[in-house]
Amino acid sequence: MSRGSILVLLLATLLGLSGCGAYPADPEGTLDRVRGGTLRVGASLNGDWVAVPTSGGDTSDRNVRDSDVQGKDAELVRGFAEQLGADVEWVAGTEQVLAEELKHGGLDLVIGGLDDKTPWTTHAGLTRPYAESKDDRGKLRKHVMLVPLGENAFLLELDRYLMAAKESS
Repeated sequence: MSRGSILVLLLATLLGLSGCGAYPADPEGTLDRVRGGTLRVGASLNGDWVAVPTSGGDTSDRNVRDSDVQGKDAELVRGFAEQLGADVEWVAGTEQVLAEELKHGGLDLVIGGLDDKTPWTTHAGLTRPYAESKDDRGKLRKHVMLVPLGENAFLLELDRYLMAAKESS
């Protein structure tokens, strides 16, 4: 093959690849919408991971103030939102209710000390494990967060943040 043929083939390949668009992409535009906007987060109560003080009432399916949500996962979410220049809108609820809301586009992220064995993989994408703990029986748990299925640019940005936070701790 001549040098000219190789250059033509290389140029054609580069032109072809430039039409493929950005990868990874968010079909629903989650990362673009959240950046400089609002990150809608479902918080499922779970000990040190997510805590929302109650006044004796039911916390399911209710909006809560940012200052009310505490815990390891909540602090990670605040740092991620800050990096994106976003405000956080919190919704407290059960895993099931929040996973359904995520599946139908009402939330951008679900937290609650979830692990990689979560049953919600048909409803959501999972981050890479960002922390480990042991349950009451001594079994290792690898913690993840839930994001909308297919929102890969958002997932990648969150994974990068979580891995950097893990390395700095």
